[in-house]
Amino acid sequence: MAVSPLDIAAFAALLGALAGAGWRQASSAASFTVASRDLSLFPLVATLVMTEFNTSTLLAFAAAGYGAGPMALALPAVFLVGLLFYTVTVARAWKRFDRLSVAELFTIRYSKGVGRTASLLLLLAMTGFTATYVKSLTLLFTPLAPAWMPVPMLSAVLSLVVLLAVLPGGLVSIVRADVVAFLATLVLLPLLLVLGMKQSALAGGLSTVFPASQLTLNPVAQWNSAALPMRFVSTLMVITCFTYIAAPWYGQKIFAARNTNIAFRAVGISAVLVFVLYGAVVLAAAHLRASQPPLADAQLAVPTMILAWLPSGLRGFAYAVLFGAALTTLAGVWSAMATMVAADFGGPQFATVSSQRMLLVLFAISSWLGATFLVDRILDRLILANIPVAALSFALLAGFHWPRATTAGAWASMLVGVAWGVGCYVVVGEAGGYTWPWAMYGIPLIFAVGIITSLFTSTRAAPAMTPAISSTL
Repeated sequence: MAVSPLDIAAFAALLGALAGAGWRQASSAASFTVASRDLSLFPLVATLVMTEFNTSTLLAFAAAGYGAGPMALALPAVFLVGLLFYTVTVARAWKRFDRLSVAELFTIRYSKGVGRTASLLLLLAMTGFTATYVKSLTLLFTPLAPAWMPVPMLSAVLSLVVLLAVLPGGLVSIVRADVVAFLATLVLLPLLLVLGMKQSALAGGLSTVFPASQLTLNPVAQWNSAALPMRFVSTLMVITCFTYIAAPWYGQKIFAARNTNIAFRAVGISAVLVFVLYGAVVLAAAHLRASQPPLADAQLAVPTMILAWLPSGLRGFAYAVLFGAALTTLAGVWSAMATMVAADFGGPQFATVSSQRMLLVLFAISSWLGATFLVDRILDRLILANIPVAALSFALLAGFHWPRATTAGAWASMLVGVAWGVGCYVVVGEAGGYTWPWAMYGIPLIFAVGIITSLFTSTRAAPAMTPAISSTL
């Protein structure tokens, strides 16, 4: 479908609003990395929601809705459960800790070696995440790209635009752009769902394409469903609960909150909003299948909905919203990576705004390389990148809540966590459903090893965690 001048104008207008909101030079390193630790409730909710609302998950969840119908709402429920778990277990604790990098917890609570290893594991995971984000952003814009432009060039151009958006002000730029993108997203996604329901009703409704078993939300009935096994969904819930607690991009924004109460409330509210927004996309994609010819690739459900249902002008607005979602998520993770390197490895030489910008450029290049050469199936690669993060779950929760945890226990749990996750992937594989043994047996194993090792190596209780002194940034 041809792009109209109205689409171009709407796209440029919203992109201009995002750029105008975010284009603010950082006045200090503290502003660049943690927004001067002064975010109030609304901007913190907006930035947390848009951090989670990314094009990788959007395309993957829409594909699930297209294939499995309303029962795919179980996938957004993964984030509802995971973020509520974060709210209860670590939201207040992270703000009380109030440093720059989540990996600093492991250094302060255990040892520098544990801290740097945790930082490397998190950086490895985030390199995988950002590669999938660039890949999904490229898939979204492929239908609109000129025929002469190869896919690697398109992904490079998109990555460059994202990079230019975050370079001026760091986290301050990201948060300000997130507020604009959040408001626009609240308009677009309910609109897609309403239009999809109308189109589907004209074609006979969801029952024309989905069996009755796929229209029920009963998890017991769907446990072994071929369309979307609840066994798979339940593993994602466990993985999300025990990986998001260590998410550096969430931790950085919690550090930016004005106080612990705002941090706690913001994560709880964002959990509900993330579920609602992704749920709207899932249901809209289900209605797309009932009203349009079959798609060759279910991952193209979102761009198909935009091009098929929205009138001229709104199509451009919709693509700008999706680009804004990808921009702020990708930029947020790059920012967390740069801040982590400065806090955990760089010392004073990486504590400057210019050094942070240099690191952002390097991470943008690594994301483009990963998207171009490594990522094929988006959801599968997103899940795989969580293996090193899950390995930190015992050391993190025990670091906050169990004084008897020892450095030896942290090391043992981390090593077992990585070895078990990688072993499940290599031995069982994606086709064999490696996520089940990895999550359902691996997470308890990580905690059991950490607890037992700590009990055998503990000589005295570790001091309780206290609010850390202010960082030099």
